[in-house]
Amino acid sequence: MVLLTAVFVTAIFIFDGHYGFSISDEGFLWYGAQRVMAGEVPLRDFMSYDIGRYYWSAFLMGLMGNNGIVTMRIAASIFLFIAVALAMSLMVQKFIRNGTIYCVLILAALIPWMAHPHKFFDVSIPLLFVSVLSFLLAAPTKRNYFLFGLLVGVAAVFGRNHGLYGVVAFLLFAFYSLARRENALDSGKQVALWSLGVFVGYLPVIAYIAFVPGFADAFWYSIRLVFEIKSTNVMLPVPWPWQINYSLLSFFEALRQLMIGSLFIIIILYGFLGIAWIFRQALLKKQVHPVFIASVFVGIPYMHYAFSRADLTHLTNAVVPILLGLLVLLDSWSMIKKWVFASVLLLLSLLVALPTHTGWCRFSPDQCIYTDVGSDRLYVQKRTAEILNVLKFLSLRFVPNERTLLAEPFCPGAYAVLGKKAPMWDIYALFPRSVDFQLKEVARIKASNPSLAIIDYSALDGRNELQFSNTHPIVDQYIRDNFVRVNDIRQNPAFYLSRDILL
Repeated sequence: MVLLTAVFVTAIFIFDGHYGFSISDEGFLWYGAQRVMAGEVPLRDFMSYDIGRYYWSAFLMGLMGNNGIVTMRIAASIFLFIAVALAMSLMVQKFIRNGTIYCVLILAALIPWMAHPHKFFDVSIPLLFVSVLSFLLAAPTKRNYFLFGLLVGVAAVFGRNHGLYGVVAFLLFAFYSLARRENALDSGKQVALWSLGVFVGYLPVIAYIAFVPGFADAFWYSIRLVFEIKSTNVMLPVPWPWQINYSLLSFFEALRQLMIGSLFIIIILYGFLGIAWIFRQALLKKQVHPVFIASVFVGIPYMHYAFSRADLTHLTNAVVPILLGLLVLLDSWSMIKKWVFASVLLLLSLLVALPTHTGWCRFSPDQCIYTDVGSDRLYVQKRTAEILNVLKFLSLRFVPNERTLLAEPFCPGAYAVLGKKAPMWDIYALFPRSVDFQLKEVARIKASNPSLAIIDYSALDGRNELQFSNTHPIVDQYIRDNFVRVNDIRQNPAFYLSRDILL
């Protein structure tokens, strides 16, 4: 399984590694990894995800002696390889009985969903949850309780939402065990062993809270922020299949959008019908396949991730555990049924997920072009290349080596591309901020003394309330008052120059 996984993950890297670039989402992780390499601390020194993915990326990038985007993608691919190899090895050890060929088909169906290297951390964790929870269901031993708790703790280091989803999956498992009334251990010992595992897995963050100056305040603020904005993401309307205007789409794209919209329905039905069936069988003292149970228990909390921003990228994390559960369950079917249904799932994966890969742009040569992204040369969309070229031109002309620039709100990757430190903590300024927070940002801008400010006044998702001038009005007014606007006021984005640069 290790060799098979290595082949598939290498194939993903060959297909995607030097193609495409997201200056927003991928740039968000890339800039953070660079700053960790420079000695900064995530959350405390810059807006970030949880710390795990940054230290993982920075450590491997440091070993490779390069802080470029391709090196970061290699670091993420190594994480994906380890996670998928471990998950599949556990599946083969206990639940897949029919050999290597079927494992190839399982991997072939899963791999298309693993697009965008900055998301490899997120798509890997639910796979591990399903595999380890399946082991716990099949053998509720002391070791397996601890190991699942350990996995939940480690997952939370890479993303506290993953930790919370793991907790929910464990609670569903605990209720299922009570319904069966077949506990292998005393319930108090079960919870204690699992909790000990969570604690051990989460020790890196606990240590940072305890010993890294300023990190605790930043950590608790990042939790409060979720309650202040009342969301974990900028929400999108769900693309229900009956709301899509198919007349505007090609046959291929219409079919693909139909499937994407249908998947939002499928994950709901799979979760709630699945859990009803599982608990019914438990009350009747009937057995259910452990991998199916695990995929339902993991899939239910990941529905939140899918609907937090209802696009394909977020849907993936809810689809992958279900897909793994179904594919492993099919292994116990008759040969013809198994291969027919597994082939359908493979075709569905290819149809829906493959076009989301960055390497897909190789099939649109009229829309893509080679350009330099930091120290690497990538084949990207022409629009992305134009943005990068403008950034480089403005930086060369208006940002001396000892100065930095301000690029808000959608371009955290601009700092990584140019090798500059951001003058604001809020490097991805999507959400409305309080007056006190904005005043602190103004103080940071003053201290950093940027010579150039590039502000994109586009309305995110068409919502005017999410324009930078509305989410950060005090910061925006400071820029307008203390910098000189250079381009025409109708231009978007606008760029401003510091007065000392003009002089």
